Amino acid sequence: MKKYFLIIFSFLLIDQILKIYVKTHFELGGGISIFPFFQICFVENPGMAYGIHFGFGYHGKIFLSLLRFFLIFLIFIFLYKNIKKGSSKYLMISISLILSGSMGNFLDSALYGLLFDKGTVYSQEYHKWISYFGISKINSNIFSLNYTRGYAPFMGGCVVDMFYFPIIDIYFPCWIPFFGGYNFKFFKPVFNLSDIVISIGVFLLFIFKHKMKDIKIL
Repeated sequence: MKKYFLIIFSFLLIDQILKIYVKTHFELGGGISIFPFFQICFVENPGMAYGIHFGFGYHGKIFLSLLRFFLIFLIFIFLYKNIKKGSSKYLMISISLILSGSMGNFLDSALYGLLFDKGTVYSQEYHKWISYFGISKINSNIFSLNYTRGYAPFMGGCVVDMFYFPIIDIYFPCWIPFFGGYNFKFFKPVFNLSDIVISIGVFLLFIFKHKMKDIKIL
């Protein structure tokens, strides 16, 4: 059991260190180019993995945070019972990765609004998410009697994304029929380590799906 919780904690810790570093060292929309096809680009995502928005504004964001919490609880119960049962270690590693990534993004949503002084917030007046200027700072007195409110309430924070892979970035000249004047990019989404870990876990589940016949659902 310890090795699975070590997997969960290790990826979760690395994920949070990366996110906190990026949020406290880069302006929103800023970043650096590592290679032409790999960049660090800081964005904040009020929606789901890979920048997918859930919709319904702020209330949709809160619903998504609550849904994440509920799914994390179910995944944890699933993992715990199947570890006790002695299910396939390949399956358990896959579930551990999915749980770790889900917890990473949930922590952003649940706590970052309290932890940081600046962040992307939803405007009820304009019915859209509003970005901010400058670099965020950690609310150092969050646990003290002199607590000052962060940029959003509990469950109201945004997920920090930073990995950007524009593997293909081509501009088609205007003289080309149909596609002229169009800039084609692949891969557009900006994502984080939690998204990667979840994707790897789902991929491994697909590979080892034949091992699922002996699992205990709940």
